[in-house]
Amino acid sequence: MYPPPPGSSPYLGLECSGTIEAVGKQVSRWQVGDKVCALLSGGGYAEKVAVPAGQVLLAPPGVSLQDAASFPEVSCTVWSTVFMMSRLSAGETFLVHGGSSGIGTFAIQMAKYWGAKVFVTAGSKEKLAFCKNLGADVCINYKTEDFVARVKEETGGKGVNVILDIIGAEYFRRHLDSLSFDGRLFVVGTMGGAVTEIDLRVVLSKRLTIQAAGLRNRSPENKAAIVREVENNVWPAIVAGKVKPVVYKYFPLSEAAEAHLLMESSKHIGKILLLP
Repeated sequence: MYPPPPGSSPYLGLECSGTIEAVGKQVSRWQVGDKVCALLSGGGYAEKVAVPAGQVLLAPPGVSLQDAASFPEVSCTVWSTVFMMSRLSAGETFLVHGGSSGIGTFAIQMAKYWGAKVFVTAGSKEKLAFCKNLGADVCINYKTEDFVARVKEETGGKGVNVILDIIGAEYFRRHLDSLSFDGRLFVVGTMGGAVTEIDLRVVLSKRLTIQAAGLRNRSPENKAAIVREVENNVWPAIVAGKVKPVVYKYFPLSEAAEAHLLMESSKHIGKILLLP
């Protein structure tokens, strides 16, 4: 459902970490032996990868090299959508679904670091408690509560400023109802379907902005620009200990199938890493 761009590796894996073994003739910043992590278009389920130099980041100081693999894809996704395009600012309100997911756990920490009030949804008390410990301000069990009603209750009827949406069609109308005036909805996934209807009067009356984007199909130049933004704005938060890796379990690469079964079970919190 998420095919590789033309010319990219057909194998899974959109991020990695490791030690540079070779560099191209025109590469000046990176050297053999550098400890790095990287954003990939595919091919991460491997012992070695080739990646454009602009998509490489130094492994953050204070984070193990293996845990550094948990950052590139999620940090580029969240920074490019929530901050670069939806312009979440200090003092604003932010809603992310799947607060215990890789994207969710990172988004909570980064939004709090940026000074926002964070709303999350998750499906169990354990996951909501974990989100709370990460800094989430309002934790909603989507199985037992109506998140729209809770958002309105917590914001005095105003709604939130920014929503990061991994659900798509199933929540689309409810998201429009949950947004404040001048609110911004950013869609990065369609777990709940890809086709829906829209009442443009709601969008017009509340001056809403609706955006959507993927990361994998962007050009190398565009990815490099996002990576540099991440280096300048996200890496300092990681170095300061304000944003930490959240890794649930490690599997050897030979047990990738078992790792996928764990992910499908939805019992995990944060990331699942494969080790060579």
